[in-house]
Amino acid sequence: MNTVLTDLPADVQKYLNKYFSGNWTAEYPVTSFYNNIVVIPAIKEYKNILRLLDSLTRCDSKYFNETLFLFVINNTISASDETRLDNLNTIQYLKHLISVNKGFDDTSNNILRSGLLIGFIDASTGELALPEKDGGVGLARKIGMDIALTLFNYKSSKNKLLVCLDADCTVDPNYLTRIVDACRNSNYSAAYVSFEHPMPEDIDSRLAIICYEIFLRYYVLGLMYARSGYAIHTIGSTMICDHESYIKVEGMNKKKAAEDFYFMEKLCKNYRVHKIEGTKVYPSSRGSWRVPFGTGQRVNRHLSNVQNEYLLYSPESFEVLKKWLEVFNSLDKYSTQEYLSKAMSIHPSLYNFLLDNKFEENWNRIVENCKTEAQLAKQKHSWFDGFRTLKLIHYLRDNGLPQVEMYTAAETLLSKFGKGIGFNPTDDFYSNPDKQLPYLERLRELA
Repeated sequence: MNTVLTDLPADVQKYLNKYFSGNWTAEYPVTSFYNNIVVIPAIKEYKNILRLLDSLTRCDSKYFNETLFLFVINNTISASDETRLDNLNTIQYLKHLISVNKGFDDTSNNILRSGLLIGFIDASTGELALPEKDGGVGLARKIGMDIALTLFNYKSSKNKLLVCLDADCTVDPNYLTRIVDACRNSNYSAAYVSFEHPMPEDIDSRLAIICYEIFLRYYVLGLMYARSGYAIHTIGSTMICDHESYIKVEGMNKKKAAEDFYFMEKLCKNYRVHKIEGTKVYPSSRGSWRVPFGTGQRVNRHLSNVQNEYLLYSPESFEVLKKWLEVFNSLDKYSTQEYLSKAMSIHPSLYNFLLDNKFEENWNRIVENCKTEAQLAKQKHSWFDGFRTLKLIHYLRDNGLPQVEMYTAAETLLSKFGKGIGFNPTDDFYSNPDKQLPYLERLRELA
């Protein structure tokens, strides 16, 4: 793909000229352009891609003719021979699906008959391999999403959706239809789709995934309780935005991990990020080496039994956050010292956190640069962002509000929503996933 593109809308061309570089191109059915592009990074995922494609063939085909499922087959220059071979096999398989009308087995025939439109980007072979410095899931997503901008049907008045998915997921049959309908009917600029990790058959792995998903949902529920503007899930396989919001936030980042957190945070600073319910993505519950943290690493850590996994942030930390946000987001105007005084009365560690984060300097600059109440509210939201919120929760954890046993914490927080279960553990509670699952199911209902 050339970096100078004259047949695209001016804002798209400007973005690509500024933020896209590289020799990567997409191979895809050239019969049409698209209104929806699902970007799927993949490294050593041949078997899982077959599983994902089988899942997608079972989807309602209402929007298949205007949707491209775009795989980004990637590895770094130093990848193992095993990884490169797996990726090469994947590329050859996808090429076959794109270029011929008949499959070479029942699976590929089913895919071809389904009407799925499939493309791929080779970021794996030879000089196309990702650079060692930046190579990872963030750059792979970025390459796919940036190139997707060149494949949209801009002559259509329909919104142009960038949907993120992962190669080791499966989806509900109404996945694509529900996403497109929700975004079109409500004109969403940014959203994420509901998710659930499937329960592994192995008891230890099931305990690990229950524990990890409770951790994820508990944190978001705590932010909901505190009425934070960042009470959203930030999971890469669930992210959705239109092309205009993607350009506005200057695209995906190149981070090797937490690329989803920082991308969703940027969207959240500029748009309301909606939750699309009524369908689900099912991310893999496996342990993984692919990223330094996230599901795979948490599952590995749980299985290795290196630390106590049954701990959560103190529910009191969300009380502190709630009280601070009530003060900070209030329409009342306070001086820097008044804010700090109120912070001290909420919790001394909140006061110290604000000092450590140069609140006085930052607040004075914000006030100087804002001419209207709307500008001030936006700058407040931007300054006390998702990352600073997480930093505060960590600071409170380390300075006066230590972590609490998982199910005690979950019960406390659920009770604040009138949804407590009544934690009364038996001797086998921590070894019995069936006894822990009701907490996860209740959290799934709320967050």
